[in-house]
Amino acid sequence: MSGRFPIEDVSPVVACGRYPAKAVVDEVVPVSARAYREGHDALGCNVVWRGPDGAARPFTRMRPGEPGQDRWHAAIRPDAVGEWFFTVEAFQDPYLTWQNAVTKKIAAGQGPEDLANDLAEGARVLEAAVALVPAGETERVRTAVAALRDERLALSHRVAPALGLADLLWAHPVRELVTTGDEYRLWVDRPRALFSAWYEFFPRSEGAVPATVDAPARSGTFATAMDRLPGVAAMGFDVLYLPPIHPIGRVNRKGPNNALTAGPDDVGSPWAIGAAEGGHDAIHPDLGEPDDFRDFIAAAAEQGLEVAMDLALQCAPDHPWVTQHPEWFTTRADGSIAYAENPPKKYQDIYPLNFDNDPEGIRAEVLRVVLHWVGEGIRIFRVDNPHTKPFDFWHWLIAEVKKVDPDVLFLAEAFTRPAIMHGLGKIGFTQSYTYFTWRTSAAEMRAYCEELVAAADYMRPNFWPNTPDILHESLQYGGPPMFKIRAVLAALLSPSWGVYAGFELFEHVARPGAEEYLDNEKYELRPRDWAGAQAHGRSLAPFIATLNRVRRDNPALHRLRNLRFHDIDNPALLCWSKHDPDTGNTVIVVCSFDSHTVQWGNTTLDMPALGFDWHERFTVHDELTGASYEWGQRNAVRLDPYLQPAHVLTVRRPHAADAPPPATTVPATLTVADVPTDLSGGTAPTAPAQKDDDRWTS
Repeated sequence: MSGRFPIEDVSPVVACGRYPAKAVVDEVVPVSARAYREGHDALGCNVVWRGPDGAARPFTRMRPGEPGQDRWHAAIRPDAVGEWFFTVEAFQDPYLTWQNAVTKKIAAGQGPEDLANDLAEGARVLEAAVALVPAGETERVRTAVAALRDERLALSHRVAPALGLADLLWAHPVRELVTTGDEYRLWVDRPRALFSAWYEFFPRSEGAVPATVDAPARSGTFATAMDRLPGVAAMGFDVLYLPPIHPIGRVNRKGPNNALTAGPDDVGSPWAIGAAEGGHDAIHPDLGEPDDFRDFIAAAAEQGLEVAMDLALQCAPDHPWVTQHPEWFTTRADGSIAYAENPPKKYQDIYPLNFDNDPEGIRAEVLRVVLHWVGEGIRIFRVDNPHTKPFDFWHWLIAEVKKVDPDVLFLAEAFTRPAIMHGLGKIGFTQSYTYFTWRTSAAEMRAYCEELVAAADYMRPNFWPNTPDILHESLQYGGPPMFKIRAVLAALLSPSWGVYAGFELFEHVARPGAEEYLDNEKYELRPRDWAGAQAHGRSLAPFIATLNRVRRDNPALHRLRNLRFHDIDNPALLCWSKHDPDTGNTVIVVCSFDSHTVQWGNTTLDMPALGFDWHERFTVHDELTGASYEWGQRNAVRLDPYLQPAHVLTVRRPHAADAPPPATTVPATLTVADVPTDLSGGTAPTAPAQKDDDRWTS
């Protein structure tokens, strides 16, 4: 910083400027700083910013915040992908100083003789302003200068033209004693970095043929997996995430449910990467050839789906790297290579890389692998367990990849300590898995989301109700309504969310003693009867499609920073809103956390957060049922887990000429038949059986 005035506590700044803050194209980015000066003369602040092309954007004037706090605020809206730069400046504003002084003196009864110096000072300031205002406004300024100097005019007429320039000179101020703060960086991604809907499936399960007495099981291929693409697209997802598609090791291959011994026909875990057929840059021959993968990517794109790949930096014992570069692994005292462990779990089929033995060699090879897939059309990578690799490696790799293609995005799959998860966001990961799955009460969810909003400058959450590794007990025992509840929470709290295949079929049976699925798809083929489930009403797909349609149609849901919670007097309920000032779009959600019991509650809405005054009334439209209601600050809600576990309300803003809002209506089509049934085809369950039993009773 250089200059006269202190500029402190600038935001958004990550790790004292060591890393860039994050935004996406066309996102409104709030910029703030604390700036102050001695004495009583007026201070002004502005943001100077420039884009990746180096071109400066018009400076943005900052407005003072809460009185007495010396905090200044503005917003910028970057319009291109790449690295941006911004600086806060503080300056002496002689026009505001003059305006404040002269209005107070006139109000105190001082006349022209008392104000002679003030009038002359005002004329001097305005003469300087002539060169700063747009050409079409110069005559107004000159006229004000002449009036200030015309002693024939009454005092009110001498100052009125100058006082009328307040808005013009706010936008085009005279700046003296300009102090320039430090320059900070802002990395701007494409919009999908913030707003996305992910769906995960194993291509080998799509079109797979189960084993019979006469024939072994047969893997699905990229060609057969194409048949599933329209179903995924119909649910409104835009990112299709594939677990590793590489050859799978045969040495120490795991059997069903992570069994230590695999049979001759067991397919193994895709995360045990590498075999005689190749490593991280190869495709499993059972899935097809490189041309088949390219056809799959093209077919997905035709459905509006972008394919994301898994980047798992680990090797099966028979990966080519093990023999070509044994120094890339950890050798134990007995001479064996260390396999992966997460005590008490053991992964004998996986060798972790040791980045300390030959860091430059590993870096070069991993960069080559990633750019190989970028060359094949992949722009999104879900990174497996990044918290088990060096942070400086990821910082370097992500930066190097973005030099080649700044549109590449990285999702960090890290369920670990908060500081590490936040740290991965700071060093460059585009999105982050979160603790969403384990926040199962309204109070826990509110506190956690408020923490994420506070970290929005560098950490973008992606909420997943389930993954191949995680089947939380809330889904094991919550019944079909809990699947709806978790979908609403994930899809409408976070701009990015995702589900793993089978969620829409209410798959809920856990492996005993583990928080994961029985007959886990990580270790075996799992073909599903998608059409049969849909035909028999045992699919959540239509509900998911509605949620994703609401997300697409409402710009307020495309952002994280605008998440606001509202009070509600029932701890089993959570109320939140998102408001987009640009479009006026507002969405209010009230969701139950109870999948078994009807819950009532009374809201106390923060009306200014919704863009209303405290006394106003407005109409809301429920996107799940089609009902309309008249709402205000306080509203009663009733949520039935089987009929409607949540309100998803879009606000209809009143106009002066509008007719009174319609009375509350509930469509006649909402019947018990619309309630999802349990997996056996019976009626909706009312409670789980014993907790160690996977049966649901009705």
